[in-house]
Amino acid sequence: MRTRLFTRGAAAAAVAALALTACSGGGSGDEASDGGDGPITWMATLHTPATPDEDGPVQTALEKYTGEDLKFQWVPAASSAEKLNAALSSGALADMVSMAPVDSSTVRQSLTSGMFWDVEPYLKDYPNLSKIDPQTLDAARLDGKLYGVPFQKIKARYGVVVRQDWLDNLGLEVPHTIEDLTKVAEAFAKDDPDGNGKNDTTGFLDREESFDLGFRSLSGYFGAGDDFEVDDAGQVRSTFDSDAFKQAMEWYRGVYEAGGVNKEFVTMQKTNQQDAIARGKGGIIVTGLFEAKGYLALAQDADPKTPMKWALVNDMTFEDVPRRILTDTAGGLGGWLSFPKSEVKDEAELKRVLGFADKLLDEEAYGLMTNGIEGEHYSMDDDGVVTIEDQTAWEQEVQPYSSSRLSEKVVTYKSTEPYVDEGNEKMLENEKYAVVNPTQSLSSDAYDRQWTTVHDAAKDAYNKYIVGQIEMADYEAAIEKLRGQGLDDIEQELTAAYAEVNG
Repeated sequence: MRTRLFTRGAAAAAVAALALTACSGGGSGDEASDGGDGPITWMATLHTPATPDEDGPVQTALEKYTGEDLKFQWVPAASSAEKLNAALSSGALADMVSMAPVDSSTVRQSLTSGMFWDVEPYLKDYPNLSKIDPQTLDAARLDGKLYGVPFQKIKARYGVVVRQDWLDNLGLEVPHTIEDLTKVAEAFAKDDPDGNGKNDTTGFLDREESFDLGFRSLSGYFGAGDDFEVDDAGQVRSTFDSDAFKQAMEWYRGVYEAGGVNKEFVTMQKTNQQDAIARGKGGIIVTGLFEAKGYLALAQDADPKTPMKWALVNDMTFEDVPRRILTDTAGGLGGWLSFPKSEVKDEAELKRVLGFADKLLDEEAYGLMTNGIEGEHYSMDDDGVVTIEDQTAWEQEVQPYSSSRLSEKVVTYKSTEPYVDEGNEKMLENEKYAVVNPTQSLSSDAYDRQWTTVHDAAKDAYNKYIVGQIEMADYEAAIEKLRGQGLDDIEQELTAAYAEVNG
């Protein structure tokens, strides 16, 4: 995932141009809190067809648990940018405003415009907010300031998903090193792993986003960073020009030449990749560890008797490079729950809304926003397995709140699906090995102006190299050319910004 940085443009222009797509947010001018004992207002983007009843079971239970009256203004996702722009322009904000997406320069400009509280000095006073993952806090700071409580996501969900039944057919072990993964990829391409007597399988099933997703994650095992790296001298460098990234490219090209990567990956779209997986055309996917259940379901739709089984690998390593995994969620940052000074007028009010946010991270509140009411929406057996009993009621009364949870990591509920439980377990294991872009919260005018062009040119050179149209010297020449087309300016500005924040 590429993380866009942001410029220091004028605050007024940033607010006027703001394009928000919040996973939650709240309140209109009429509903704005006047402090004290008034309701806490929350602007919430609606990701479901129906608006939940404010007297419904989940909101009622949340109010009872937190001791606060709540007022939501549910803004349909399709019109959220327009309506939230209007709210910002008119000043009709709520006590709590969820700010996303994290890679929007206009969202970040608004946060740094002076309109919102810097909450970091207060987090230490709350039992849950004080425990937010340090890497996620680093990812959420904007030029050193924290203009909202981070929405916490799992930091690194990716891994290598391998056809276990194919490994069994060929007498191979689950690979945990790049060296063994290479052997498996080539065996899947050459040794008829599905036993149909045809030469119709490959190892890696990659797709058009290889540079940003599949290969990007693989390059992390070689020691490459997340978009940018900082060297020992404090200089910011683009990852795609690093030795580790180029070493990974050389390896992947070798696998491609041996037939271990699908030949058409440069043009393959996600839906075509999923169809190829379902039809058993490839046996290795670099993807979210939560995907195995979906792949199996697609295969079962095509053939109810499919022998498909998956091995989920989250501990891939290369030579002496320590175990690591690049983040695919911007360091676990899903946005900011921010507090405008126009509505939250003093420290007393800020501490009140922060206290409410802290309670949302308690297990009981998290459970209400995830599963609903036990016996009404879900049941839980003696092993802790959660089963949604009334899907329609859950979708209408619970699901709108689930996208507003301040963290995905409060509780990991057991599932009836083994792949779900295994994926959840291994994604959480990834947490301590996650590698995050050290510059994602910094400002760079050059980045905003030129990064898309630079990135796309580097991606094109990567694709040409992997498929054999150019050699490594040509790739390096293409990157060197980009230095005069904005890359040098981007790195220089980021280096200066990094030194200012970390000096």
